[in-house]
Amino acid sequence: MNTGCVEVVITADDADWLADYTRQLVEDRLAACGQNISTIRSIYHWEGKVQDEREARVALHTRAELVPEIIKRTNAKHAYDVPCVIAMPISEGNPDYLSWVRDSTRDLHDIQA
Repeated sequence: MNTGCVEVVITADDADWLADYTRQLVEDRLAACGQNISTIRSIYHWEGKVQDEREARVALHTRAELVPEIIKRTNAKHAYDVPCVIAMPISEGNPDYLSWVRDSTRDLHDIQA
């Protein structure tokens, strides 16, 4: 089943910034909601070394068609050179919830206008 909805994960080194950014995306109707986790431990390879850092994470629920705008906006506003922004399709879920996600977000043509 294709629901047209996705979960978008974004991480950042500043939990307060990420919460404010999540609020902006919800207010602008690019996401229906964002579930923030203020402290995660990220272990990754960067600039020739293994890094071990505290970060924050948000899982946004939105329409698949809005992901390019979220990526564009995140690249412009994020402190990282290469911010983590990944989208995973939601193959199934509560139909009422998925309908709410679609109803709570903008149509793509509203952004392009």
